[in-house]
Amino acid sequence: MKNLLKFKLSIATLLMAACVTINVYFPAGAAEKAADQIIDSVIRGAAPSRGSSATTPGTAAPASTPPQGSSTMPAAERVLRFAAERALELLLPAAQAQAAANIDVSSPEIRAITASMQERFASLEKFFDSGVIGLTAEGLIDVRDIAAAALPDRALVRRLVGEDNADRNALYAAISRANNRPEWEADIRRIFAQRWVERGAKPGWYFRDLEGNWKQR
Repeated sequence: MKNLLKFKLSIATLLMAACVTINVYFPAGAAEKAADQIIDSVIRGAAPSRGSSATTPGTAAPASTPPQGSSTMPAAERVLRFAAERALELLLPAAQAQAAANIDVSSPEIRAITASMQERFASLEKFFDSGVIGLTAEGLIDVRDIAAAALPDRALVRRLVGEDNADRNALYAAISRANNRPEWEADIRRIFAQRWVERGAKPGWYFRDLEGNWKQR
């Protein structure tokens, strides 16, 4: 009786874990590839191609093996095991589909935002180079040292920063909507914030960490 109870608890725990995994999964690898694609497009001026997406490979389900000692297993336990195996067979395809998730960055809205950022980047680049502005941990940009800009350029710097941040905020929301996952927006923003620094920033550019400290790449 105790063994049967332990078995029931084990099966329940396994099924609950499988359900939680499916519900909360975020394809970070695919998000990084999507971020890199858009960052490259903004910096190098090549728009994402239509239908493009970033993918992460799925993992094949391991081949099932017959339960050990099934011939001597109590009937009630055999029924529970059979039910659990069938339930997991239904859950695994959904989990594998998430593991192979695409992050689509080809919607018209995303392409328009990317094009807007491309056009602005040439004006922003010199202010990144001179340390006037920098990247932030929220996936945005900010003024670091307005005094480092020539007096006639200071109003321009503030305007460019405001416009670019509006595009960045819109981009993260648009990617979430395009993939029917509005709950992913915060994760997408986090991934972009990391990749702007790691991939987009040139040596010497400034970025602000989560503690609010400015550092150089």
